[in-house]
Amino acid sequence: MKVSVLSSGSKGNVTFLETNSKRFLLDAGRNYKYINDALKSIDVDIKSIDYVIISHDHSDHISALKTLIAKTGATVILSQKLLYQIEELNDYPHILVCEDELMIDDIKITSFKSSHDAIDSRNFVIEENDTRLGYITDTGYINTKNFKYLKNLDIYLFESNHDIELLQHGPYPAWLKKRVLSDDGHLSNKAAAFYLTKLIGDKTKEIILIHLSETNNLEDIALETINNTFMEYGIDFHNIICARQNEVTKVIEV
Repeated sequence: MKVSVLSSGSKGNVTFLETNSKRFLLDAGRNYKYINDALKSIDVDIKSIDYVIISHDHSDHISALKTLIAKTGATVILSQKLLYQIEELNDYPHILVCEDELMIDDIKITSFKSSHDAIDSRNFVIEENDTRLGYITDTGYINTKNFKYLKNLDIYLFESNHDIELLQHGPYPAWLKKRVLSDDGHLSNKAAAFYLTKLIGDKTKEIILIHLSETNNLEDIALETINNTFMEYGIDFHNIICARQNEVTKVIEV
């Protein structure tokens, strides 16, 4: 399994994932040219993308979807409610609905609800041959009933959106600060760090922090928060990187 985050942040989100037999995009929140160029930079032809998994219908996750499917014919994977919500998918023939679990060859996709102010917002675990990747983003909290899907994964793509102090003293209006901090908002660095202490295990090889706010977060603060929290819990794990808005991460292979 290979993964590279092509873009992550408030302006757009898209991740490339390759299994033994299929190629995926997780969300499609940048324009087609950006995605095409980003894929070329890691030697991937955009026309080779088999599937696009959509987490929810906010523009920073679907802005390229219409053009992407028109040019590639990729199959879109999403929930039934989300299918009805996204007009670009009206009459599109290549759809797979994933409510709980979906099998594609020997690839298992598990879908579960996140907590975000969007129609049927979802997070995912993708598994192939006992290698598992978690895509956890755009959620105000993680319901403990979903921990069973998320324990001891090989790779975590994990939202670490904001530093609480930077957000509270930053330029956002009060209503937007309240939204971000709410149970339907985004995970803070502290929340992400706490959840990860409960989830990572001896199989975990890499954590990629995603959806960092350009206004309310800094990479150094996010990494320091995670590392300090791990130290407090006696966890010796340091393979942690931050995904960026306009840079492609290294290709991680497990």
